[in-house]
Amino acid sequence: MSENQESGKKRRGCGFGCMLLIGLFVGLGIVVAVLLAGSLGLLNLPQQGWHLGNLIHHGKVEADVGEDEAPYMVETWSAGNGDAKVIRIPISGLIMLGNDSWYTGNANTALRSIRRATHDPEVEGLILEVNSGGGGITDSDIIYKAVLDFKAAQKGRVVVTIMGDVAASGAYYIALASDCILAHPTTLTGSIGVIMQSYNIKELAAKIGIKDETFKSGENKDLLNPFHDVSPEQRAMLQAVIDALHSRFVKLVSEARKISEADVRKLADGRIFVADEALARKLIDGIGYSADAEKEMTRLLDAEEINVIRYSEDVSFLDLLRSRRGIGMSMSDFLKPRETRLMYRWWL
Repeated sequence: MSENQESGKKRRGCGFGCMLLIGLFVGLGIVVAVLLAGSLGLLNLPQQGWHLGNLIHHGKVEADVGEDEAPYMVETWSAGNGDAKVIRIPISGLIMLGNDSWYTGNANTALRSIRRATHDPEVEGLILEVNSGGGGITDSDIIYKAVLDFKAAQKGRVVVTIMGDVAASGAYYIALASDCILAHPTTLTGSIGVIMQSYNIKELAAKIGIKDETFKSGENKDLLNPFHDVSPEQRAMLQAVIDALHSRFVKLVSEARKISEADVRKLADGRIFVADEALARKLIDGIGYSADAEKEMTRLLDAEEINVIRYSEDVSFLDLLRSRRGIGMSMSDFLKPRETRLMYRWWL
């Protein structure tokens, strides 16, 4: 082969390779631009309609309902072919609601899903898949109330809970809003109670020369200050708060499970129960699996078959970076001091 022919092939090869690289970069640039525009809200994307990935029509809601009342969710067909539309909603991990905390993704999404289903007249039931040791008192109560609101918004609606590995404390609190509670044979549940913890580093601080300088408007303004002992009066004050919140939990269990408050209090010392014992003590309605929850839902709705849908939210790369509500994380999450707060939580 001559030298001219060989150099000509090299030039053609280089030209093709360069064109290919340019094409890839241009294509990647277009994709990034579209994603960026969508993330910043510059594209007028439809909030309802057909989702090409699933070919399932999104439920319709009233036009005057806001985003926080009926969030936009992507619907995916999960199981069944019936006419009765049922939404499958997982509630897992620490139950904490918030705007930018990296651990709150599931709790926020679960709450948004319940609110979305509430305003969709086609939805007749919820299947809550609970796998959590609980979380914040108010956070658990907000989700509990959202489930009650779902049922109250439309006559005949039904909620069934199926528990996973753990459904304790605040997670069990949420399940109390259900019409039927099922546990897997290996589920741990219960832990009916309230917990509050803090640290006392007074002696350690003295050893390393750290002094506390706190200016306050009242004796109890720095309650649970880790540099000071808790006085007997303050202990009594905190215990009274915990007892009041514990009594609310006991009352809800009594009302939902048709058990006397006296009998509930005997169980409400924070202990956990395996499925058989929880059933014997009437804390749950049965033992089974996901298919059993679907059968129970079908029975309660008096339907021949149900159509189970699961929700998801469209999340962009920028959502992960900028900490969209309940999604992603920010450096502030790692810099925040540990909070002392009241919890409906099983302490592992």
